[in-house]
Amino acid sequence: MEIKIERIYEHQPTPGYRVLVDRLWPRGISKITAKLDDWAKEIAPSKELRTWFNHDPEKFAKFSDRYITELTENEKTSDFISLVSEHLKNQNVIFLYGAKDVEHNQAVVLKRFVENQLNA
Repeated sequence: MEIKIERIYEHQPTPGYRVLVDRLWPRGISKITAKLDDWAKEIAPSKELRTWFNHDPEKFAKFSDRYITELTENEKTSDFISLVSEHLKNQNVIFLYGAKDVEHNQAVVLKRFVENQLNA
């Protein structure tokens, strides 16, 4: 099984354990439509980091470094990684995000970080 990332606005939800990794609820999405299993807002980037980044691709490398620092210092991260690891035994885990940019968002960074932690 593997970790996948998907924009929450996709019309064909990918089957698996679906977890929203945004701090804010995505506009226009109902909780029923989202088909979520979990909302891990506590491991999303801080308000300050999210505001600073503002989805600017030129800031993405620095954003990634800062977000990884936040994840490393966040006491909830190890619980989140354990949860992901447990679900990966039986199904794919889907990190859902709301950003329009599919290459420069926190789900991309989080996926890489969690995979590195699981493979360590």
